Amino acid sequence: MSAEPLAPATGDSPDDAAGREPHSPTEAESGGSGSGSGGSVWVGLRPLVLRLHFYAGVLVAPFLLVAAATGLLYAGSFQAEKLVYAHELRVPVGDRELPISQQVAAARKAHSEGEISAVRPSPWDGATTRVLLSGVKGVDPDHTLAVFVDPYTGKVRGALEQYGSTGALPLRTWIDEFHRDLHLGQTGRLYSELAASWLWVIALGGVVLWLSRRRKKRTLRSLALPDHAATGRKRTMSFHGAVGLWVALGLLFLSATGLTWSTYAGANVEDLRTALGQTTPTVSAAVGSGGEHAGHHMGSGSMPGMDMGDTGEAAGHPSDVGLDTVLKAARAKDLDNPVEITPPAEPGSAYVVSQIQRSWPEKQDSVAIDPATGEVTDIQRFADYPVLAKLSRWGIDLHTGNLFGLVNQIALAALALALVLLIVWGYRMWWQRGRASAFGRPIPRGAWRRVPLYVLFPLAATTAVIGYYLPLLGIPLAAFLAVDIAVGEIARRRGAAAAA
Repeated sequence: MSAEPLAPATGDSPDDAAGREPHSPTEAESGGSGSGSGGSVWVGLRPLVLRLHFYAGVLVAPFLLVAAATGLLYAGSFQAEKLVYAHELRVPVGDRELPISQQVAAARKAHSEGEISAVRPSPWDGATTRVLLSGVKGVDPDHTLAVFVDPYTGKVRGALEQYGSTGALPLRTWIDEFHRDLHLGQTGRLYSELAASWLWVIALGGVVLWLSRRRKKRTLRSLALPDHAATGRKRTMSFHGAVGLWVALGLLFLSATGLTWSTYAGANVEDLRTALGQTTPTVSAAVGSGGEHAGHHMGSGSMPGMDMGDTGEAAGHPSDVGLDTVLKAARAKDLDNPVEITPPAEPGSAYVVSQIQRSWPEKQDSVAIDPATGEVTDIQRFADYPVLAKLSRWGIDLHTGNLFGLVNQIALAALALALVLLIVWGYRMWWQRGRASAFGRPIPRGAWRRVPLYVLFPLAATTAVIGYYLPLLGIPLAAFLAVDIAVGEIARRRGAAAAA
């Protein structure tokens, strides 16, 4: 989006014209005469929006550039994962799948380390079953070791580290963490939250500036398409503005959804959802009977139902109905593939079988099953989720490229590429605004003085509230204002001393 006004039609040089704020609606290219309350408000407000857009763009753009570049890599990681790990993920389709207990037994025979944390049966023809092991030496504590089993033969195809509910394998996990925190841990997450906190501000400001400077022409073409006849900075601005307009909604979406699971803003969002009763519900894993009939930690290489039998008796748990019965009970409650089976976590808890499909239509139903009887003790349907919980789930899956598969991933890649181009064009405009080999002078301070008080006070209050809930927007903004005020005061005193 446009970060600066065009030079007015005067005898000033481009840098002189761009280095000062316009003093009239014509110079500001407000597109109107300035008559009426709406026009006069915008004439006063536009320099402030312009300065905010300019400085936010210049200072935050490096963070946005990293986020866009790593996001572009992540958008392609899904398809790359299928190619790189084809041997582990795919097998020739056989005549009949083995019982899930036999597949787990085969996995434990090959990998007896750690404890079984979950099992993901083959979700479709030709896909492997994943047996997930936690507490494996050399594997990140937040990750699991996924053992891939041919569901038709029981042959182990390999084992790879896995992360997250989408089952990301090493390549996608590395790119995901690079995008999220630059492999710097919790501290690194501040960069992505900073980028998400400011992206919507820059995008909205750019749209407003672009629409206001084009109001005279009133043609859709001048708004939506670059001016190929223009040259120099005007040409760059036309590409920056037109492309920015096309992708603005997408950028706003990425900003909003990225903030929902950020460190500080995400916690505030979660608090708000809790206050509104809109948190994501979970199935209750508590078993009424409790006691000796539940609670297996899945250690020492054993798991109920993992041997050849369906009852789990060979595993040393005569009262556990076993995996095959548990999966059958979940199927009876319409939990079709893909599903994940989580064993009882402690005495008095149940098996939990959850659908894990993140693509449209979402499959997120889950059931709890008593390990002693095989009876379903609780059901949670995605259809019963609160509205905000559903929107959060859809928003995250759309942001991560899961909701609509390949089309979703292509759209995300296009958005990321567009953001990279917008940043490059923005810096190029700043360069073209200057003389020869120097960047143009920044937008001068004092723009807030032109804003009517009845607009300035509510605007300041709203900004303070937003800054409180988005601390990586509010803190940098407050710091910039403090520095800006200090620099202005120093310049004022130097000017006064020179005049004396």
